[in-house]
Amino acid sequence: MVRLVNSEGSYTGRVELFMNGEWGTVDEDPWDDTDAGVVCRELGFPYGGTGYKSAHFGQGTGPIWIDEVNCQGQETSLLRCPHQTDTSEDSHEEDVGVACNGPREY
Repeated sequence: MVRLVNSEGSYTGRVELFMNGEWGTVDEDPWDDTDAGVVCRELGFPYGGTGYKSAHFGQGTGPIWIDEVNCQGQETSLLRCPHQTDTSEDSHEEDVGVACNGPREY
């Protein structure tokens, strides 16, 4: 599961993943608009989005679940994108966020 937090709108915010019973964040390397687009489509925004780095929507707490996300764009979920789970050298200063484009489809 994925959600956007720490923003006033439902279409922008810090990206968080629910894994092992706990919400955590995603590290920025090499986060880009393609990765953001996968998150947005997963949340029901079919027109992609813009990726943000450096805790643009504030620093999260708890675990940093994944790093080195490298989506190709056709994935149906962020966790289907190539990524690494060794986040021992990462910090919440590098949490990613997105701003999704267009209206949400339900």
